Amino acid sequence: MTQEEINVKLFDLLGKSVTPFHTVSAAQEQLEEAGFQELMMKNSWVIEPRGKYFMKHHDSSLIAFSVGNNAGYGGSFRIAAAHTDFPCLHLKPNPEVTCESYAQVNVEVYGGAILNTWLDRPLSLAGKVALRSEEIFKPEMRLIDVKDKIFTIPNLAIHMNREVNDGVALNKQTDMLPLVGMIKDELEKKNFMMTYLAKKLDVKMEDILDYELFLYCAEEPTYIGINQEFISAARLDDVNSVQALLSGIIEGNNDEGYNLIALFNHEEIGSSTKQGAGSALLNSVIEKILIANGRTPEQVIESMYDSILLSVDVAHALHPNKPAKMDITNKPVLNGGIIIKEACAQTYATDCEAVAIIQQLCESEQIPYQKFVNRSDERGGGTLGAIASALLPVKTIDVGVPLLAMHSAKELMGAKDELALYQLVKAFFSK
Repeated sequence: MTQEEINVKLFDLLGKSVTPFHTVSAAQEQLEEAGFQELMMKNSWVIEPRGKYFMKHHDSSLIAFSVGNNAGYGGSFRIAAAHTDFPCLHLKPNPEVTCESYAQVNVEVYGGAILNTWLDRPLSLAGKVALRSEEIFKPEMRLIDVKDKIFTIPNLAIHMNREVNDGVALNKQTDMLPLVGMIKDELEKKNFMMTYLAKKLDVKMEDILDYELFLYCAEEPTYIGINQEFISAARLDDVNSVQALLSGIIEGNNDEGYNLIALFNHEEIGSSTKQGAGSALLNSVIEKILIANGRTPEQVIESMYDSILLSVDVAHALHPNKPAKMDITNKPVLNGGIIIKEACAQTYATDCEAVAIIQQLCESEQIPYQKFVNRSDERGGGTLGAIASALLPVKTIDVGVPLLAMHSAKELMGAKDELALYQLVKAFFSK
């Protein structure tokens, strides 16, 4: 695949991935088009050589795998993981808020968002809604993306906030309430948001029992730069990794074992959920695969511990206005290729053996790579790699594309770097 082709796929997925549920739905489309078959955890699995399969978990996490022709009893796993969620705003229950004749909605902040970047932008609404049903234990579940640009959070004019350019803290409860419209009458004042939602779903308002709805940045991804060398988009963290994993497993060919991608939800809030990397999900799926292939409990453990995990999430690039924020000898930049992330505190789960494997893989495929380490006096972030590898203690390495404005409503990456990441994942699943 060329740089243009992989970026077209990335732009398409960015447009569709407005919530973790929609990311999983779009991933399912790509996998089914490539011949992957859906499996259910509640059913027994029949796994065939050369077979390609996937399963969904609570609609917001997905695991897909392919079986090598010679996987047999000794085959191990090549695992690559990414996450489906991103910092944003979550719609609270009883969402209607009014101020004079303004209509607003009550939201809470999901993840570590840079709050001021959400101001003065067109925002839309998407997620999952639970509807009343005849069976109490099986409510009707609907995915929705209203697509309309219905929200904005206006800044306070500088005339009323003279210190704004000195840095003003935003209160998550009072300063982040989105404006949605104007109140016309008393009835609309009470239920304007739920009335709108019911209309979009074509249901009665009283049939909406609950929801997981998120406000998302509705601006389209675009190229930026004199030579179009940058991509500016919402949700690059971590949709770019999701697309690389999907393309990599679809095109990869590991005939001696199993290729597997895990797309987890809730990385941005710690991963310790039933859909997150801190759950038993990955281990359960691997066990189920191996048991379906006739392995004993002892052979299951042997295959697990001979496997390798590639944790794929975005990494920090050197900021041209703040170069002192970067480590003094490790200074990755946009368009410099993938980044190998290291931390002796194991916030990145990399060790030198795993690094050596990825470096040799990059060198054999002529894939550009860089290294990132936090400044010794800065506390950096973490990824799902350390969490997943604590539950599945195999060789693990953290990699990703360099990013500027990480966790902003709009982030920036190099236009060349998605190709490098895709090439690495494909090689990881093929060698």
